[in-house]
Amino acid sequence: EVYTIGENVQSFTAERHIKPFYMNAYETTYNLWYIVRIYAEQKGYIFANAGQQGSHGKNGAVPEKDFGIMQPVTNICWYDAVVWCNALSEMMGRKPCYSHNGKVLKDATDSASLDMAICDWAAEGYRLPTEAEWEYAARKTKNGFQSGLDASGITEKNQDYMTEEDIAWIDTNATGTHIVGTAGTPFSIDAPPAAGCGNANDMGIYDMSGNVMEFCWDWLADYKDLEDIDNEVNAEFGNQRCARGGSWSPYTGFINAGERYSYDPNEYYNYLGFRFCTIKK
Repeated sequence: EVYTIGENVQSFTAERHIKPFYMNAYETTYNLWYIVRIYAEQKGYIFANAGQQGSHGKNGAVPEKDFGIMQPVTNICWYDAVVWCNALSEMMGRKPCYSHNGKVLKDATDSASLDMAICDWAAEGYRLPTEAEWEYAARKTKNGFQSGLDASGITEKNQDYMTEEDIAWIDTNATGTHIVGTAGTPFSIDAPPAAGCGNANDMGIYDMSGNVMEFCWDWLADYKDLEDIDNEVNAEFGNQRCARGGSWSPYTGFINAGERYSYDPNEYYNYLGFRFCTIKK
């Protein structure tokens, strides 16, 4: 399917041709992160950061039951997320997507190799979404595409009665991360709701705006039309990797579906996380 990335938001826009793919409906939880990290380290994987349970957890700690295990993982860098995706692929018996010089990438501290990494788009393993995939998933509706000027999930059909706070944990209704998929659900700390009981966007995906910022694969670059529609990535090299969706933090207040952020791939914060996707065959 074809759509215009950055439409109504960015100075430069371009067509993107999206092939079928699966995307996790939830941001990666600390519990899943922890399980895969422990497995991976036993298999020789190395992480630059152990990860944190939500915005206020302890780095590397065993996930807390109930409230804690469904918090999104934070305080990991882009390198950690890429290596973790390879580890999840191996754990699930799938071909890892990321390699350099034919070698599967397993060391998040090897920034030189990771900066030169290639992605096997045909592999059935797990990977970060491209910017094009991420914005597609954030803006796609049952009848077309929502505006990139609105939070993901705010459409022409519901904009008269739904606000940003109904669809996203942001700095006006949160002082930290919440259980994934609970945006729009009032609750007390003593009685937290279950993951996925909040409001999703039209594609059934939660927290595409707010909660935590999400890493994408791409280097930051101006959008341009691409001759190779089999490779929808903006640039082969760069200085910063893209992130999308805004978060609970006042430092990342632009939560609209078409907004872009970028970070040095070494940076990590308690408002930065990710979700993963895979090819659909």
